[in-house]
Amino acid sequence: MATILKSNVLGVFITWRMAAVLLLGFSSGLPLALTATTLQAWMKSENVDLTVIGLFSLVGLPYGLKFIWAPIMDRFIPPFLGRRRGWMLISQIALIVTIAAMAFSSPVRFPVITAIIAVLISFFSASQDIVVDAYRTDLAKPEEIGPAASLYITGYRLGMLMSGAVALILSDHLSWQVVYLLMAAAMGIGVVATLFAPEPKTAGKPPQTIREAVVLPFVEYFRRKGALEVLGFIILYKIDVVIAMAMTTPFLLELGFTKTDIGAVTKGFGLVATIAGTLSGGAVMVTLGIKRSLWLFGLSQGISGLSFMLLAHVGHDYPMMVIAIAVESFCSGMGTAAFTAFMMSICDKRFTATQYALFTSVMGLSRVIGSAPTGYLAKALGWEQYFLFSVLAMAPGLLLLTRYSKWRLAETTK
Repeated sequence: MATILKSNVLGVFITWRMAAVLLLGFSSGLPLALTATTLQAWMKSENVDLTVIGLFSLVGLPYGLKFIWAPIMDRFIPPFLGRRRGWMLISQIALIVTIAAMAFSSPVRFPVITAIIAVLISFFSASQDIVVDAYRTDLAKPEEIGPAASLYITGYRLGMLMSGAVALILSDHLSWQVVYLLMAAAMGIGVVATLFAPEPKTAGKPPQTIREAVVLPFVEYFRRKGALEVLGFIILYKIDVVIAMAMTTPFLLELGFTKTDIGAVTKGFGLVATIAGTLSGGAVMVTLGIKRSLWLFGLSQGISGLSFMLLAHVGHDYPMMVIAIAVESFCSGMGTAAFTAFMMSICDKRFTATQYALFTSVMGLSRVIGSAPTGYLAKALGWEQYFLFSVLAMAPGLLLLTRYSKWRLAETTK
């Protein structure tokens, strides 16, 4: 029986459909650091003023505003490759061109031009995110939702690793121009995946006018029973993780760990644990389904905060620090897989792009709400009580999850 179950789970993962989702996840994650941490490193190495470097963080605004133009990608179908792959190819080619253009810019000599190019990269990257989110949601069969979510997240993190850590390492040996040209070439992985991936079938009747594309996704969603509860759940489900992780670096530094210790464990071992948790979560969802997985992973990601509480109690202990990071990263990875699968499952596939963009924008509120008071809480409570508070913060999301069976999640689910 165990062998049959394992074979069924692997059978869901090992298909060209899921391989395409993994590669498209890589393509989505790749551009992110090129307008954030990697660009900041380039500017700092060129002695750009810190005030200017700080202002450049504004180039990431398109990621938070993508729901504004998402309806266009639901309404219009490009004349090649279909409704989803057509837009993917357009955004990927635009990214290749703009990332290559960044290679020939100069943040010192032409900061305004560099800023404009960075905004364009963010815009096309956010546009790719919109359509890739819609693509995998439309593509995945019910039994594939969990694996599709976990493989996408895995690919996304590998893409971020490529344009973040790998790009920074390369910059010590190559010019920034060559580094950005290599990143532009790496976007070709997404192009290949787009060209050979299957086009998902359109479910129901898609919007026929811009007005329908803008209005109908919101009308359909807010007419559902429990619509506001679902949005509350989206905000609160991972707020315990947000609170725990917001103060991790100051906490570890205060315990006496070096920046090298923290970087090696959180960015190296922690990344491996996160990917392992994400893939494990996707595999478990094949048999447990989304609802039970949300419960199991929600509890585990909340309770995992106790590992940091224990570290705060024992103090500077390297093995305990590694265990805490590993437990938190693994459990958070499982929770993210289930949470992403949930958001995929509640989209009406007539306008997936718009509704998923809405959900991810709402999800962003979690980081704002959860992170803002963390410094005050850490000072007021002390580290042990702070991490206990982060564990207790899982309660509101799980209380809303008790309402799951009352929610009408989507009109079109197939």
